[in-house]
Amino acid sequence: MTDRDAQSIPVDVVPPDARQTQFLNVITRDEATARFQRHLHLAPLGVESVPLSRALHRVLAEDIAAAVDVPGFDRSNVDGFAVQAVDTHDAAEETPRTLVLDDEVLAPGVTPRHGVTRGRATMIATGGMVPRGADAIAMVEHTEPVDGGRRLEVARPLAPGDNISFAGTDIAKGETVLRAGQLLTSREIGVLAAIGRADAFVYRRPRVAIISTGNEIVAPGTPLPLGAIYDSNAATIGAAVEELGATAVQLGIVADNDAALATAVEDALGYDLVVLSGGTSKGAGDLSYRVVSRLANPGIVAHGVALKPGKPICLAVTGGKPVVILPGFPTSAIFTFHEFVAPVLRAYAGLAPDRQQVVPATLAVRVNSERGRTEYLLVGLVPVDDGFAAYPMGKGSGSVTAFSGADGFITIDQHTEIVDAGASVSVQLLGQRLEPADLVIIGSHCVGLDVIVGELLRRGVRTKVLHVGSMGGLAAARRGECDIAGIHLMDAKTGQYNRHLLTDALTLELGYGRMQGIVFRPGDARFQRKDVEAALGAALADPECSMVNRNTGSGTRILVDRLLGDRRPAGYAVQTKSHNAVAAAVSQGRADWGVAIDTVAHAYHLSFIPLQAEQYDFVIPRARAARGAVQAFRDVLNDPSVRERLGALGFDVSR
Repeated sequence: MTDRDAQSIPVDVVPPDARQTQFLNVITRDEATARFQRHLHLAPLGVESVPLSRALHRVLAEDIAAAVDVPGFDRSNVDGFAVQAVDTHDAAEETPRTLVLDDEVLAPGVTPRHGVTRGRATMIATGGMVPRGADAIAMVEHTEPVDGGRRLEVARPLAPGDNISFAGTDIAKGETVLRAGQLLTSREIGVLAAIGRADAFVYRRPRVAIISTGNEIVAPGTPLPLGAIYDSNAATIGAAVEELGATAVQLGIVADNDAALATAVEDALGYDLVVLSGGTSKGAGDLSYRVVSRLANPGIVAHGVALKPGKPICLAVTGGKPVVILPGFPTSAIFTFHEFVAPVLRAYAGLAPDRQQVVPATLAVRVNSERGRTEYLLVGLVPVDDGFAAYPMGKGSGSVTAFSGADGFITIDQHTEIVDAGASVSVQLLGQRLEPADLVIIGSHCVGLDVIVGELLRRGVRTKVLHVGSMGGLAAARRGECDIAGIHLMDAKTGQYNRHLLTDALTLELGYGRMQGIVFRPGDARFQRKDVEAALGAALADPECSMVNRNTGSGTRILVDRLLGDRRPAGYAVQTKSHNAVAAAVSQGRADWGVAIDTVAHAYHLSFIPLQAEQYDFVIPRARAARGAVQAFRDVLNDPSVRERLGALGFDVSR
């Protein structure tokens, strides 16, 4: 979803009491948490009995003591013969001990009719009940029947207890095997079954009502009008609710209608917790805040928290029931959900407070922060010789993918404005454990690289890709922070790509060719049927003709600046971080032209004026060149079927 909190409405349609106002009482995260939880009873909501078939991922509500011994009898651990250990003393391959073999066979579930006396043995299967008198099991492979099967030679000595599990050695009758508050996985359910329990008392799952708000929100799976966005928050928050042992109840999308939203909130109060998404600011179109502000006992307890992302979070309680309005931006929504809602749900579900997993790392690049707000900065972790380098994801609170691609986040204190590159930071992991990738690729984004990475994944190679531009990738390779850097950087003197940047510590793997060019909407007379110079002249001559630029440090930006020289057309300051973003801006009319590769231009049905053939290659630190994952990358890159797919996308694979 996109945050509507910053949208404006024409003044002539704004009700007098609904003008945009500011957060007058922004408070700290700790104060907001204290105000919120002060009005809540943070305990499980009830207990119910469920059969073991439905107990997976439920939280146990009782201590479990075994009513039986496990095993309930002395049990053989192997196929063999029940004997008295003393009869095998000094047994060896050359001098086996000979025992009389009884005619009884003890299969699992068979109760022995006879005991084992000195000098005798009884055949027994794995899991069989050990007969009285026997204190060891001779493995079948260490024995040999003789005398027509009436006698048994034992070629290995045994000690009392060998190959036997005695009654109660796993679980003793009366022993507490599980305790209230434990999450039931397949292992715990196996224990319950082993002691004869067919069901268990578990805490009731909290039921969470989820409401999405906004005229611009569209349900996934339906057509997407221009200016609308798919409702990603409902799915994301719903999955997060389920991960915490609660039940997500999706109440759908409610348009910007006061009465409709008020009715939806009233219905939602029939559940244990209410989460709304969007409309949390105090602006004219922010109905969620206005509707929730009517709740009482006590009503809104915090609105505006000194966090980044997440400042517009609104926390309310009515009659002991929590009601939360999350910001509309996806990253803001998920951060504030985990900060304020998740602890409440864990308590309601009977789960212990979350244990934070923290990893020390070194910040790879300088970061600027806003004084006065605690900032959560999503980062990707890259293994280096002395630990990890942390790369900011840098996609902003409106990003849907930043959270899924990050390994964790760092917390920047509200009094800090700058964190320098090389600073030591603590990264709180988003998952329970860190699973480093087999291959780290940092550099320029390319849809061709997406093809290669997809094939690597299918071959079992876990890959982390960070898009920081060609210059950023080259710097990472020089620092030894990646296995591969995708770059397309031209030497202004020779026109050659990438080779001029190699050092003794870096090697180059040839990739494929791409064509950069000017992209524009079909039919635009300023560009149609013109060469580069004529098209550029027409664009510069029209003050209404706006471009969309690329980010500093990218290979495309270097090409753009070489093309423009000292000229700065309208839109030059608008920087995007990918070819796709350039194409989207032009396609949607937010810009009239930009520079991107032809493959992306075709995907967006844009016209294209060829500008510069370039080479997209891969720099590899020599210290990492022999790694198996790097070789796997080379194998995929040079695989004829992959080259064919790249060629079908329009890339030049003729090298």
